[in-house]
Amino acid sequence: MEWFPWVNGTFLIVLSFLCIMPLIHIIAVSFSSSAAASAGFVKLWPVDFTFASYKYTASRGEFWQAMLVSLTRIGIGTPLNLLLTILVAYPLSKESSAFRLRSVYAWLFFLTMLFHGGLIPWYTTLKEYGLLNSIWALVLPGAVPVFSVVLLLNFFRATPKELEEAAFIDGASHWKTMWTIFVPISKPALATLALFSLVEHWNSWFDGLLLMGSPSNYPLQSYIQTIVIQQSLSNMSRDELLNLALISDRTLKSSQIFLGSLPIMLAYPFLQKYFVKGIVLGSVKG
Repeated sequence: MEWFPWVNGTFLIVLSFLCIMPLIHIIAVSFSSSAAASAGFVKLWPVDFTFASYKYTASRGEFWQAMLVSLTRIGIGTPLNLLLTILVAYPLSKESSAFRLRSVYAWLFFLTMLFHGGLIPWYTTLKEYGLLNSIWALVLPGAVPVFSVVLLLNFFRATPKELEEAAFIDGASHWKTMWTIFVPISKPALATLALFSLVEHWNSWFDGLLLMGSPSNYPLQSYIQTIVIQQSLSNMSRDELLNLALISDRTLKSSQIFLGSLPIMLAYPFLQKYFVKGIVLGSVKG
């Protein structure tokens, strides 16, 4: 049918626009004046265009400190998540004949997805280990993402066994086979899991509020959560107060949401080409 590509293309364009429309609205509000945003005049285009919200946000050293904490968290947490996911998924992808206690370990990891020890025991454990108010409190509790382990485990299982057998015949150990055979051909899956981990670390805010004793150690999302609610006018300079008069809660929140989303939006195009492969590879058997 010749008309189907046109209908399908039109439908996808409309659907894509509906998906990005909230972000366009947030950007429009962030560049609008306080009066226009508060009155609800802003839709998809800025009204009374101004950089006041961004100037105020950029003038706050706490914002950039929080941004640095989040970038540090991603720089440590994402590689650690991928490393531990690979080290756990590879042995669990083997048959019980090759790894005798495979089922026991698989159930131990799986149970952590169903049951949680509770918030207070979790907090107490981190406190006893001396991790509070440090970057490790944001990284180590989720160092082994079990859902990612399950995905990569199934991906490894779909890898042709002939490749592994050929490596063993050439004298390769399990360690060498994992790094030279399984990991290189799993780049699509690893790229997808890397994005999952990156987004999870970037969007987390509750653990920052709970585990960081000082606002200077807050990650960006925790800072954004508190900046408007706990705004203090006592320590602001005259210029900051003048800037604050030109903005509202809506414009300030919108500018910070956009700046907080920008790094993810910049990283997404570089990983997008791996998504379809990473999701569907290994789903067809035969």
